Amino acid sequence: MSSTLIIGLIIAYFCVLIFISYLTSRNSDSETFFLANRSSPWYVVAFGMIGTSLSGVTFVSIPGMVATAQFSYLQFVLGYLLGYFVIATVLMPLYYRMNLVSIYTYLEDRFGWWSYKTGAAFFLLSRTLGAAIRLFLVAGVLQLAVFDDFGIPFSVSVLISIALIWVYTFRGGMKTIIWTDTFQTTAMLVAVGVSIWLISDELNLGFQGLIDTVQASDYSQVFYWDFKDSKYFLKQFFAGAFIAIVMTGLDQDMMQKNLSCKNLGDAQKNMFWFSIILVFVNILFLALGALLYIYANAKGIALPERGDDVFPFLALNHFSYFAGIVFILGIIAITYASADSALTALTTSFCVDFLNFKDRPEQERVRLRYIVHAGMSVLMGVVIIIFDILNNDSVVTAVFKVAGYTYGPLLGLYTFGIYTRRAVRDKLVPAVCIIAPLLTLILSYNSVDWFWGYEFGFEVLILNGLLTFIGLMAVSTGKIDELELAREQTTV
Repeated sequence: MSSTLIIGLIIAYFCVLIFISYLTSRNSDSETFFLANRSSPWYVVAFGMIGTSLSGVTFVSIPGMVATAQFSYLQFVLGYLLGYFVIATVLMPLYYRMNLVSIYTYLEDRFGWWSYKTGAAFFLLSRTLGAAIRLFLVAGVLQLAVFDDFGIPFSVSVLISIALIWVYTFRGGMKTIIWTDTFQTTAMLVAVGVSIWLISDELNLGFQGLIDTVQASDYSQVFYWDFKDSKYFLKQFFAGAFIAIVMTGLDQDMMQKNLSCKNLGDAQKNMFWFSIILVFVNILFLALGALLYIYANAKGIALPERGDDVFPFLALNHFSYFAGIVFILGIIAITYASADSALTALTTSFCVDFLNFKDRPEQERVRLRYIVHAGMSVLMGVVIIIFDILNNDSVVTAVFKVAGYTYGPLLGLYTFGIYTRRAVRDKLVPAVCIIAPLLTLILSYNSVDWFWGYEFGFEVLILNGLLTFIGLMAVSTGKIDELELAREQTTV
């Protein structure tokens, strides 16, 4: 595919995003940037969150892992349903009753200043790494498809990717993102649907033939029951549930969208429909992965060793021009839908949680917000370049591996805060939240030798959260007093 054509597509695509930004950012202020004036239609939020939660990781890595993991990832996705139920019934009522902008403010109210800053810091670390990994993926694809032909180094293509996000988000923030994500989710779903249709047409499969072919293939096994296998159902299911809780319910990025809804009822409707649709969208991606490998086998095409490279390789080298265009638009749409809101959430958290934003005049808020937004953009670019130097894992594995270690302390903090009545020695909380991931790493690394062949997978998150919970119990000082308990019950 022509590099010039791809550049033209990218320019046209971002012109649309900038136009949406222009329409949505007029008369914007800090309330608009952070929570879209709490006026977002729930159904628009729900639809846009599909693209945010998936990212380019799903578009490339999920199809690419089908060869080795089959459809076992669906076990993980089914666990999401349990996680989203907990979010809708436990966490969202808490956030709305406390009228939060940053969800980590809860930790100060429940534990104290050190716990609050620790939770916010772990979010900044988690989301910076997660967003960087996702952008690393799309930057790598664009490098392969476009920039290598022009001799442009990877670091420059990364800066271009982040600069494009900054351009359409720096004014409107969340209000702009609600609508750009809706557009980008639409583009992503059209892209995956068209990709499946084009491959099926190449293989002369009708709709029923497509279903029968995927079901009869070696790739369609969903459930695994060997306790020692990293794909064991219960491990995958509960890991999925807890990943959903921490990467959505305890994540400022995802919750900021929900908090932009008019009220709790609308936010809960958003969460319900979002979770149902997300399961079916992931099934589409798994089916696409099976079709990619079936197509390559039928055509005698030698595929790259890395699963992440399979879809880009076929789309850019063996599919039609139209299919290649669809792929480029799809991966751009799904990746930027995730990355743009991450940049806004990082800006929000740093401003609210570390710069005492609520105590500043609006003119100073705007100035600081611009500075922080630009700083977060630069930070994300640096992390992507470092990740490119160090990483050799599948990107989807890397994302969840990072989440297991950085979101675990948040899981422990919120679980302890909501489900116990004990106070803690606030100044010791940062130490607990650092020690727990380190112990998790040691146990995970030695689990095969120490635990009769048991191999940890994504469930390291649960272990990490449990160790944090135990650590908080160890530094607790007894039950909170009756006055404090009465105050908390008015908000939880």
